[in-house]
Amino acid sequence: MARDNSSVRTGSTMMLIGALAFIGYAVVFFIRSFTGTGFELGVETLNGVTKEQLNALNPAVVYYINHLHIATAGFIAATGIAVAALSWWGVRKGEWWAWWAAMVSPVAGLAVALPMHYFGHFTYDWVSHLGPIYLATLLFVIGALQALRGLLQRGGT
Repeated sequence: MARDNSSVRTGSTMMLIGALAFIGYAVVFFIRSFTGTGFELGVETLNGVTKEQLNALNPAVVYYINHLHIATAGFIAATGIAVAALSWWGVRKGEWWAWWAAMVSPVAGLAVALPMHYFGHFTYDWVSHLGPIYLATLLFVIGALQALRGLLQRGGT
């Protein structure tokens, strides 16, 4: 276990805040599945078709979309919980394995989820749809780089 280091402490705290923001995003995503008028955050229609219109045409499709959103919210929350724990109890203690695990988890999720948003198959409000997760990711990355700086100052792998 490594000695205390302010860069690692500060970085791991920022990583924790980013992970908690992932969890917050997941909670909002989950709640919107039940209460929102649109399909999800920042997506009010799919090529002009509202959720109500689609539900009138085929309720099973709307139910299926909701079930995917609920599952997605669960996986975002689960990732956030794991990353928060790794950041606070592993990275903060200077554990390299925890830093790597905390980095790989959200990167894998974002690498899979984000590219589909840029193919132009549906329109969305960028600020409300992707803005929160980009902000959380920015906080997390700044923290991870700060923690990395501290870990590198200590040496080791």
